[in-house]
Amino acid sequence: MSDKPWLDQYSAEVPAEIDMNEFDSVVDVIDTSCSEYADKVAYLNFGAELTYRQVDEYSRAFGARMQALGLEPGDRIAIMMPNVLQYPIAVFGALRAGLVVVNTNPLYTARELKHQLKDSGARAIVIMENFASVLEAVIDDTDVEHVVTTSIGEMVGFPKGAIMNFVLRHIKKMVPSYNLPGAMGFKQVLSQGANEELTRPELKHEDLAFLQYTGGTTGVSKGAMLTHGNMVANMQQASAWLGSRVQPGEETIITALPLYHIFALTANCLVFLKFGGRNVFITNPRDMPGFVKELGKYKFTSITGVNTLFNGLLNTPGFADLDFSNLRMTLGGGMAVQRAVAEKWKKVTGVPLIEAYGLTETSPAACINPMDLEDYNGAIGLPISSTECRVIDADGNPQPVDETGELCVKGPQVMKGYWERPEETAKVLDDDGWLRTGDMAKMDDKGFFYIVDRKKDMILVSGFNVYPNEIEDVVADHPKVLEVGAIGAPDEKSGEVVKVVVVRKDDSLTVKEVRDHCRKELTGYKVPKYVEFVEELPKTNVGKILRRELRDQYGEPRSSED
Repeated sequence: MSDKPWLDQYSAEVPAEIDMNEFDSVVDVIDTSCSEYADKVAYLNFGAELTYRQVDEYSRAFGARMQALGLEPGDRIAIMMPNVLQYPIAVFGALRAGLVVVNTNPLYTARELKHQLKDSGARAIVIMENFASVLEAVIDDTDVEHVVTTSIGEMVGFPKGAIMNFVLRHIKKMVPSYNLPGAMGFKQVLSQGANEELTRPELKHEDLAFLQYTGGTTGVSKGAMLTHGNMVANMQQASAWLGSRVQPGEETIITALPLYHIFALTANCLVFLKFGGRNVFITNPRDMPGFVKELGKYKFTSITGVNTLFNGLLNTPGFADLDFSNLRMTLGGGMAVQRAVAEKWKKVTGVPLIEAYGLTETSPAACINPMDLEDYNGAIGLPISSTECRVIDADGNPQPVDETGELCVKGPQVMKGYWERPEETAKVLDDDGWLRTGDMAKMDDKGFFYIVDRKKDMILVSGFNVYPNEIEDVVADHPKVLEVGAIGAPDEKSGEVVKVVVVRKDDSLTVKEVRDHCRKELTGYKVPKYVEFVEELPKTNVGKILRRELRDQYGEPRSSED
């Protein structure tokens, strides 16, 4: 058998290797698409449109202003906002100025934001005003010198944008008061930058493009160093995989996953930029009725998402009545796609739900199922062009077909390493470029890979990694807690939710107290849904918590007071 049996499963138009030399950097892709598709619509949000020509002009202005402020190539800039038109402008402008983009979850608490800003050494941040009060609480403890604030409706246009902002600020009270002296408005930055010259730095494959934060194999949030070469590689790989199914300049893709997440950043924002596609941004996909209403306005050709998103749509009235006649591609990643959801999706839309697999550390795509797959097959797919995968045992020896071991990935999309953490990098990346994923997998005789289990102890909530160490640190800080172990409990909606098993120091401690304490320190999806009180935790003879036993004994979705 070939050592790359997956190549025999490639469709005729998918190459074994990609051309890495077509683009030197992500900026080359931006320049090419903005020129080639200048009058096409690039991004839509709340009915407002940006053409590629406008994206070109605005992002140049943004980059020029950042340079005028003294930011230099290699400096880090944090971007903290949901899916709005300002996102591609800021990201592309930053990249054009040679800056490194630090994507930041807008739901971060002050503690989480402070860690990311300090760790990355970000000198600037673009932040949605809804979250500016969180920044105010920590900015003095960071290296941030320049703040750009924006609002949900800022790029939507008058009068709609102004009405949206009024409602959010004064009626829904969703913008807490804040004081950030010297902060600049987003449109102010664009208007000033329009009169300034953008000096284009010489960017090569090895230059950093993104610091994409992830827990990696431990609970300490680390910045995966994704280079321009990594991102170009994954764009080229995705383009090759999609092949003639994509019609340049004619695609409309629905972007409901947050753009600060590596999946939507690459698959939606960048790959469809390369194709000259229209990206429809969904700012609040949790509002499922509103989401379905928005879908009804477009004859969309592609949609990406996680299993919970597809399941939510399928269970929302009106979704089944939409026009799916133009839909050609549905891509699922971020978490396992469930068979029942995939089968129902095909029944309703007529289009198969294609499962893909990737990691923040692989920019993200590593394996994708063939695009001509007709039905759900339970696999994460085949290694994509220029990518090798293998399964190894505990000693690092390759495993034979159908034997389980740790999945390892090698290819031009694999990160440079973790930002300023050489020891952590060495744990997952060897000298030959093989990345240990921490996922347990097997390969069949045709080269399809299947995830069997997770070696990591992470909890996967709707495609987002939650690491037990972080949850335990927060819960253990409560004065009435003696010991705590965090695990995942099954959940119909999000795949898993956080559960903590607590040994009390004071018997008066309640489930509500634990949850309330966590809400002050943790993003919503990290807050424990279940809290169970026990007399002792299962541990090794040196006192280390036995997580597998913890899961086996307490993995049921229940709380002590339910």
